[in-house]
Amino acid sequence: MTEREGERSVLGLKELLGMVREYIETGFPGPVWVRAEISEIKNHPSGHCYLTLTESNGGLKAKVPAIIWASSWRVLKPYFISETGQDLQVGMNVLVQARVQYSELYSLSLIITDIDPSFTLGGLELQRRRTVERLQKEGMMDMNSTLSLPLLPRRFAVISAETAAGYRDFMRHLHENEYGFSFHTELFPALMQGAEAPASIVAAMEAVAARSCEFDALLILRGGGGAMDLVCFDDYDLAVNVAQFPIPVLTGIGHDHDYHVVDMVAYANVKTPTALADYLVDIIAQEDLNLETLSSRLQFAVKGKAAAALSAFDNLVLRMESAVRHRVSESLAVLDKLELRVQSADPARTLAKGYALVLKDGHKAIVASSVEKGEKLTLMMSDAVLSVTVDDIVYNNG
Repeated sequence: MTEREGERSVLGLKELLGMVREYIETGFPGPVWVRAEISEIKNHPSGHCYLTLTESNGGLKAKVPAIIWASSWRVLKPYFISETGQDLQVGMNVLVQARVQYSELYSLSLIITDIDPSFTLGGLELQRRRTVERLQKEGMMDMNSTLSLPLLPRRFAVISAETAAGYRDFMRHLHENEYGFSFHTELFPALMQGAEAPASIVAAMEAVAARSCEFDALLILRGGGGAMDLVCFDDYDLAVNVAQFPIPVLTGIGHDHDYHVVDMVAYANVKTPTALADYLVDIIAQEDLNLETLSSRLQFAVKGKAAAALSAFDNLVLRMESAVRHRVSESLAVLDKLELRVQSADPARTLAKGYALVLKDGHKAIVASSVEKGEKLTLMMSDAVLSVTVDDIVYNNG
């Protein structure tokens, strides 16, 4: 009740706050939609969810406590998770439907009755676009893709969560590939979701960079998840580190439909960790196929050269055989002539015609002037050899 002290009207505190409550309830008779940032959140054992909502733009502008009663929280929490892939958390921008409540004891608060998950996702998409535009202006988008991946990459540094299913699937696909190709992988564990994930991944990247000469590429792996689970891969600082990394960075993040800023600035990206394993195996398999093709071409060329050489050799042999036969034929003809000459010069043939061969002291005596009376001569006839003595010499001319 209003009291008067002199000419002043005095209100009791409860009365004043009651008037404020009435004005607020009159001014906000129904629920309103409010956009704000979650600065604090706490799940009470009773099932209620207590939050502190703020608005800031270069500094804190407004702050109010909010409550989601257990009856509403049991419905809103799974709905928000199913739509965004993540629970409500500190730092998240939200659009909530709330009743404005004022209590003389607890002051102003908001009773949240609904949440619009599309607003949260839309804010993330806007931030993502701004990050891409900034990276484009700074010339970061294609920086890592200008590096060279070895022809046969086999040594990989891997950043992932050690217990993640995506990492296990990747390791199985890579090391148990159907071709039996061998690879070397070393895990550098990091957080792969949440507000602390970008800094954790960057720290792991720094550890890899210190040993970059030991690896052919860096692989960043994260299996499937909701949109909010993967929002860390749109982080500007993480994207800059990927773009400027000293060796090629290959990413296998999320599902088939996911595409993040980190994927954009990486050397190459595929949709899932297992797809990345297949991608690496296919590189080696393609080179193996190229080698087989080249080997077949070489064998074919060698066979062709060998066939040509054998054909040339066969022709040479034929020419040599023809030349040898010709030479042999000529030689046989010469031998035949020589044989005839030898045969015609054979003394036995002359003696067989009735002639006699005169020998003096074992040598032919061709003319009578070489013989004297009383000398002994030998006469060779066709059927006998006679020893004679020269009694007289009568020359043909008288």
